Formats: sequence, C-alpha cells, structure tokens
Amino acid sequence: STASFLQLLATYEMIVSLERRLAGYAFLCFAEDTQDQAALSLQNRFDQLLASAENRLTFFELWFKDLPDGAAQRLIAASGDRRYFLESWRRLKPFTLTEAEEQVITLKDVDGIEALVTVYDMLTNALSFTLEVDGERKTLTEDEIVSFVRDPRAQVRAAAYQELYRGYLSQRAVLAQIYAHRVGDWHSEMIGLRKFATPISALNTMNDIPDPVVETLLSACRQNAGLFQRYFELKAGWLGLDRLRRYDIYAPLAPSARRYSLDQALDVVLGCFESFSPVLADAARRVLATDHLDSAPRPNKRSGAFCYAVLPELAPWVLTNFSGRGRDVSTLAHELGHAIHAVLAGDHSVLTFDAASPLAETASVFGEMLLSERLLAEEKDATARREILATMVDDAYATVQRQAYFTLFEQDAHRLLAEGKTADELAEHYWQNLTEHFGHAVELGDEFRWEWILIPHIYHTPFYTYAYSFAQLLVLALYQRYTVEGEAFKPKYLKILSYGGSASPATILAEAGFDMASRAFWQGGFDYIASLIDRLEETDAVG
Repeated sequence: STASFLQLLATYEMIVSLERRLAGYAFLCFAEDTQDQAALSLQNRFDQLLASAENRLTFFELWFKDLPDGAAQRLIAASGDRRYFLESWRRLKPFTLTEAEEQVITLKDVDGIEALVTVYDMLTNALSFTLEVDGERKTLTEDEIVSFVRDPRAQVRAAAYQELYRGYLSQRAVLAQIYAHRVGDWHSEMIGLRKFATPISALNTMNDIPDPVVETLLSACRQNAGLFQRYFELKAGWLGLDRLRRYDIYAPLAPSARRYSLDQALDVVLGCFESFSPVLADAARRVLATDHLDSAPRPNKRSGAFCYAVLPELAPWVLTNFSGRGRDVSTLAHELGHAIHAVLAGDHSVLTFDAASPLAETASVFGEMLLSERLLAEEKDATARREILATMVDDAYATVQRQAYFTLFEQDAHRLLAEGKTADELAEHYWQNLTEHFGHAVELGDEFRWEWILIPHIYHTPFYTYAYSFAQLLVLALYQRYTVEGEAFKPKYLKILSYGGSASPATILAEAGFDMASRAFWQGGFDYIASLIDRLEETDAVG
C-alpha cells in the first residue's frame, strides 16, 4: 500500500541521514590531517560500516526499480519532496544490476578504487616544496607554492611551477598508475557491467544531463578556444613579452602587495552577499556562527578548498587555506557560495537537497561574480580596474576553458587506456590537448605534459570538471539577466538555489528561462567574456 511504502521510505531516509553523519565526521577528520593515522583508521572503519549498511538497503532500491510503471508512478505521486529522488532511481533502472552484483561492487569499492584514491590524496598532500624568494629559501605546502604562480616576477612564477611539478613528477609513476586503475575500474563497472553507452554517459545520466547537452557544451568550449588565445596574445603585450609562457597565464598586470586579514576578507564577502540579498548573507553566517570554517593553512591539511554539506539541518563545513591574498578572498566567496546553496536547500529531504554536480557550482561561481563586480564598481583607479578585469578573464579561463579541456582529455584518456596505452603515451596525448588549447599564443614547458596527474577531480569523480564550465557559463547568463531585470531577478535566483536536488536541471533552469540544449545559451557566456576582453583593450592596458 501507499502508506506502508511511505513508512519504508521514511525509514530509508533516516538510515541515509545516519550514514551521512558518520561519513561526514570521518571525512572531516581526514581532511584536517591527511597523514593522521588515527583519522585514516577511523575513515576506513566508517567506510566498512557504511558499505555494510548500504548493502542492507539495496533490496529496497531494487524492489522499487522493478515495480511496474503504473505502480511506481502511483507511489512517486504520493512521495512529496522525495519525488525526484524516486524518479532518478527509475531513470537508472536500465543500468542496475542484481542485488548480489550491486553488493559486491559496494564492497570492492571500499578497499579497491576508493582506497586507491585515498592513497592519491595522501601522497599528494604529503608533498612539500622549496622555493627561494627574496633571498630566503622557504619550505611550502602546495597551496602556498601555488600562490606564487600569480607573483609579479616572471622568474618566481617559473620557479614556482617548476618546483610544483618537480614534487609531483617525483611520484609520477605511482600517480599515473593510480589513474590507470581509476579509469579501468570506471570502465569495468560503467561500460562492462552497467552498459552505459560511453564512460562520460554514466556521469551524465546520474546528473540527469542528456549526452547531447554535454556534447554541445564541450563543442562550444572547443570552438571558442581562439577567444582565450586572443586574450593571451594581448596579455603578453601588456606584460611586455613577445609570447606568453604557460608560467605567465595568471600573471598580474599590476603588482599588488595588498593582503587581507580573515576578518577583512569575510567583511568584504559578506558585504557582497548582503548587497544582493540579506538571505545570502544570513545563510553564509551560519557557517561562522557554528564555527564550521577551517581557514588556516598547515602541513598535511587537505590542499585547496571545499564546502561539505552533510545534512540539511546542519550548517555546512567550509575548508580553505587562507593566506591573505586577493585570490583567497575569491575562494572564500566561492566556498561560502556553496554553503549558501546548501542552506537555502535545507528544507528538503536528505534525499533531495544535494544539487546535481553541474548545478552544484552555480551559487559558488555567482558568489565570485558578485565579488568581482562589486570591486570593479567601487574601484576608481584605472590601473586597479584593469587588474580586476584581467582577473575576471583569468578566472573565466580557469573555470570554463581549462576545465572543459580536462574533460576532453578524460574522454580520450578513457579510450586510450582501454586500448592499452601507457602513461607516457597519455602524457603525449595531453600535450596535443594543450597544443590545441593554447594554439600559438602560449609557450609550453615540457613538464606540463604531466599536468593531468595534478588534477584531483579526474581521480575522485571522472568527468566532473565539465560541471565548472557548465556553472560558469550558466552564471554569466544569470548575471546578465540580473543586470537587465534588477530586483525582479533576485527571487528567481533564490528559488533556483532553493531547489537543491529536488528537480531535474532542465526544470530548474527553466525557472530562469534558459534552454541548456541550445548552443546560443552557451555562446552567450563566451560573448560576455569577449566583452570583458574588449573592455580591457579599451583601458589601454599597455600603459
């Protein structure tokens, strides 16, 4: 009966909530110190416990997927907020295996590919780097040395990149082998067992994004490679270089020694959110009020930054490695944007509050956009305005084009490794990817053929990187709509975030009047980026 089904579903939801609480605790302990053996042991124990619990629940999912369509639709119609979750189960029915097979996959993942990815994290987070700056030789974490790729001194930028790659290349054979196993495991399960059409189709289907939409997105990125090549050629001239080196693509046009305290950075970011809507600022403040911000860099702490929303009723956790740079302020805006998305979706079930990955970056990138546009509006100095504009283009490149080309490489890498190609052959193919990507606009150092082993996303979730391209181009479209509609746009934006994962991406985007299957939609984002480059040219950046 419908009533008994809803009772079962509520029990299932309660168990999932408990699982997520345990998994979140273990993950956060490990992220605080990736070399802490007690934290690692705790994570392993929880992983085993959660795998066992998941296997005990498998019967319910399989029973629901096997129902006749009429019966399933009757139960879906009665499920309220859980409707889209159940619809997604049915959507994945053609790729579901028997209960025994599903249980075996769950068990083998814990001590198989998931364990290997943990080893990747441990190896890379344990790397240390040395760099001589102003006559002083410093030992640095990855986040600290990466900060120097935006140094105004060309020799420091080059040295930082070379030292970063020295560290990673010292583990090249192991990291490349882990990636080969990551790809092999994905192929065996998603193609060999589940029978998805292509490796990327597996993630697309889970995201409820049709393959042709992703193909249109990636094709638009590929066709606009010349836009960023034009920018890099202009930037070389502004920097007084004949040709930009790969070491120089994030070089500042105007050196800035400005540093922010954490409190100053939070004031700036929260002020941007407040000026758009107090709802955004109040949601971000929940992270601070619950002491869920870990901002201080330290050895063995997980590198980079992330926001982890464990449960709808809990304030999200935000981890950054804040060093006081302007980039760190943008990172705060990005990660607190993720937190805002989770808080606004907090009225949903634990089964439906996580946004699909292509939409999961919407609030984060929009937060960065609000910050950049506010800084630009308030800055009166022409040189500083030029630097803000250049940083906006740099960020658009890093979020749209760079990520799209990672996905394009992954598509090729999965095919090449299935054909038995070696790591060196993969590196050669990545070099060809870079050559297409940069054209003649950028000079490449040989070490960059191994850039792919530095990208954790391709290890953690194959093909995830196109979500950044999707989100950035979507946000550019949203922001342009905001500039036209003003106050009338704000409720629409808040509603988009409040959906969480309770509806399909197509349905959510329809709220803003967008058709993600349209090439013109994606091209509109590139047209906005082109306008930023035009504005840069108009500022006579050479002077």
